[in-house]
Order: sequence, then structure tokens, then C-alpha cells
Amino acid sequence: MEHPLIPSAPAPESSREILARTALATVGRLLSLIDRNPHSPTYGCVDRLHWHYRMIDFPSGMQQEAALPLALAWKLPIPGNPWHQNPALPGLIRAAVDFAVRSSHRDGSCDDYFPFEKAGGATAFSLFGMIEACHIVGLREPGHLAFFERRADWLAHHLESGRLTNHQALIGLCLSRLDAFRGSNRFADAIERRLQLVLSWQHPEGWYDEYGGCDPGYQTLTTGFLAQWHRLRPDPRIADSIRASVTLLRQLIAPDGSLGGEIGSRNTRCLFPHGFELAGDWLPEATAINDAALPALASGRTPPSDDDRTLQHQAWSFLLAWEHFHPHRSGPPPQAEGRLHLPGAGLLIDPRPPASLRIALRKGGAFELHREGRFVTADAGPSLLLRGGRNAVTHLAADHVVRIEQDTIEISGPMGWAKHQVMTPPRLLALRLLMLGPGRWFPDLVRKMLQRLLIVSPRPAPFHFVRRFNWEGDALSVEDRVQASDWSRVIDAQIPPDQTSIYIVMSRYLRAGNLRPPVDLAVELETARRTGTLVVRRRFA
Repeated sequence: MEHPLIPSAPAPESSREILARTALATVGRLLSLIDRNPHSPTYGCVDRLHWHYRMIDFPSGMQQEAALPLALAWKLPIPGNPWHQNPALPGLIRAAVDFAVRSSHRDGSCDDYFPFEKAGGATAFSLFGMIEACHIVGLREPGHLAFFERRADWLAHHLESGRLTNHQALIGLCLSRLDAFRGSNRFADAIERRLQLVLSWQHPEGWYDEYGGCDPGYQTLTTGFLAQWHRLRPDPRIADSIRASVTLLRQLIAPDGSLGGEIGSRNTRCLFPHGFELAGDWLPEATAINDAALPALASGRTPPSDDDRTLQHQAWSFLLAWEHFHPHRSGPPPQAEGRLHLPGAGLLIDPRPPASLRIALRKGGAFELHREGRFVTADAGPSLLLRGGRNAVTHLAADHVVRIEQDTIEISGPMGWAKHQVMTPPRLLALRLLMLGPGRWFPDLVRKMLQRLLIVSPRPAPFHFVRRFNWEGDALSVEDRVQASDWSRVIDAQIPPDQTSIYIVMSRYLRAGNLRPPVDLAVELETARRTGTLVVRRRFA
């Protein structure tokens, strides 16, 4: 019987067909994002909000990364590819690089979210895209090469705040790619330093640190960068790191083929498949991840990252995966038969055939439940709305108290205040004045402050929760208890199907099955106002 909230799957496609269809669907949209008028002062700008809508006062340098998927679309003879060898694309790619040269800072860095930010991630992603694009279409202009070296030199000597291993792996790849592009060894020392940093940020369980935890979506991206790096500069340390990552990801794939979500540190469900095809040459089991995850993407269980700000990120990964598609496949990995506890990542995978439970122990017990290989339900825990708009949630990452027994898992701790800050005219004006003044000399300090405000360092709320999972055969009971001394300020209580309460750019995409009404707790809230405790019991059989 079909699940009423999950659309029926389309006719089966091969993994390579899914890669081609998904990637080519983005190219036309990317071409709409780029200023294609040669007489325009913003010719080549890929930030449509800046050059077309004129809603922001500076262009996001990250968007120039789009040069790479355009170059790959021009290069690859994919069946049905209308962009293959299109004579207009090399000129647009040149224009995109030219605009990056004109709009960057003197040291080669670029901005992403605010002026004078000098964003490491945007600088690295766009450099990677432009180097690869120029290599593909045969552009080797001296001005471009000098710009690439200036930007790479800034990256080699800059270390951004926060632990984002995917950025560090990308920087190492950029430096390696530029050395290969120029036939030099200029950045050898910097490349080694980045490699040592990436390896030091990989946990013994196999995951790469992303804001203090494991995020399966970004794990696929870091693995992809390392696979490209290893292809350029074979290194047994990189191979060992990729092998550990693949082993972990094979265990983290859900029974329906989806990856990540609210159980990850950054709440992403994204998939970057190219690294698994590249690694398939020497690690055959790597291709199993794509064979499991790509059908989930095709059916909507893993949503594509298809908004205009992130569209280019996955487009080039899918095109590269098509280009390097490995002909020998090992098939989807088998589902784990026994309980898997990853204390470092704070994850617990507990299969009770035909059911399978996945819990984020450090995120208040946010969970996903599957049965017979299909998604059943997921939620991120109770959410309370207070007068004045403050929102207390259980799923912010913290060191909660965890008790694990044979048939019972319990997580408890304080709730935290969700981070829902948005830009307002006074805040925008204050940030602009700061960055036009002293902030331009201390962009890393400003970035660190914004990370604390929007992402890390959750503040406790005056509510204490306990979430208890209890197995009765293959039936699962979930009980939530929330205690507080004062419930008078709480005006609404729900358990939403998914909820992200920190700022993560590649999160909050719709997945099939999660467009469901939240569990309304109005009755339980009335009882809590009398007793001091909100209690919710549910059973999934």
C-alpha cells in the first residue's frame, strides 16, 4: 500500500541517468542567473539579486562558482544535453571570471553575506569553479592566472573561524589544482598544512567535523574534495581518510536511501556524488553510496539543493559524477543488522526488523523511523512558542544526559532558545556601518560574532525535557515530558515533522513525506498549565 504522503516513485532509472537528468535541469536556471549583456557593467555577474533585481549593494562572490557547471555542460556529451559545445558558453565563462577579477578585493578574496567580509568559503568555492572551468574550455589568460594565484595565496595564509572541514579540504584541493594548472610546486607547504588540518578534524569514527559534529550531507562533499585531491596528488593518508568516511556513510544511509536531516550537526540532506565515483577506481564499495542515495533523490526522499543561492553547488558534482561514472557497481550497501552507537557523533542506529530507528542523541532525540525500507515518520522534538515570539526547542546540539538500555533510550536536558534572528533595517544599517568602518579590518571577528549569534553557542531555556524511546517487539513508543515552573507565557506547543533552529545555508529543503501537519499539543499544554508537566505519548506500530 502506498504511503499517502509520499509520491509514487517514477519509472526506475539507472544511477547515471539520474545524475544526468538532475544536473542538466539546473543549467538553464544558471544561465538565467548570469548577466549575459556584454555592454553591461556587471557582465558575467551570477548574482541576480545584485545585477537584475538590484536588491543588494554588493555581489556575492560565491556565485561565480557557476562557471564550472556551465563548463561541464559545454564539455560533456550527455544524451539530450542541449548545451554540449554551445559556442556561447565559453564567452560567458570568460565573462564570469572577468567579473570575479573586477569585484574581488585587492588580496583576491571576495564577499558573500556582507561587504568587506572576505569569506573563506566563498573565496575557495569560486576559485575552484573558475580554475576548473578555465581548464575545461582552454582559457589561460595571464590576467586570470595572476588573479588565481593572488586568491590562492590569500587562502593559503588565511584560517577562518569555526570548524568546517569541507572548506579546509576544498582549500587544499584549490591549491593542488592551481599548482597542477601552472605546472609548479609553489603551494606544496600550504597544501601539506591543510591536509594535516583536515585529517586532525576527522574523528576516529570516520566523520569530519562540521560545527562540532557529524553531518552526513557535508560528509559527502568533504569526501568528494578529498577524492579529487587524491586523484591529483595520490597520498595514502588521503586514501585512508576516504576509506573511513565511506565506511561510515555506508552505515548512515537510511533504509529509504536518504542521508542526514535533523539527525546531522548541520541538518542537511544534500548529496555530492562525484567523490564516490572517483574513489570507485580503487575503493569499489564507494559506488554503493550513490546506488543507494540517487534513487532517493529521484523520488524526492532526498531533496535537491535547488534554490538560486546554492544551485551551482551540486550541479557540478552531479556532472562530474556522470563523467567519471564507474561501470562496475557493488549495489546498495546492506542495512545494518545490529545496533550502531557512535558516541562521538552522538548518533544511534537501532534496527528492529522490519523497523529501523535513527536518533540524534546530542540533539534532544531528534529521530527518523523507517519500516520495511520506507519512511514512516520523523520529528525534531517538542517546540514551545512563548509570548513575545521566543521559541524553546529540544533539538539544539548540547551534551544531554543519555541512557541507553536494551529496549529503552532516554535523552534529557534543558531546552534551548531557537535562533530565528532575521535582518531588519536597523540591523542591516548597523552591520553596514560596522563594515564600512573598523569592521573591514577585522572581518574574521565579525564573522565569529555572527556564527555565535546564528549557529553555535545555544542559550538554555527555562524548560527541562525528557524523551524516552521504548521498543515493544518491533513497535516503538515515544514519550516526551517537558517540565517548567511557569507555563503562563507559553501560547502554543507542537511537535513539528522537521525543524531547523540555526542558520545553515544548505538546509530546510522539502523532502517527500515531511510535508505533514505538526502534532498539535493544545490539550497537553492545558494540562501542563495545571500540573507543571507537559506529557505526550505516541506509538508507532
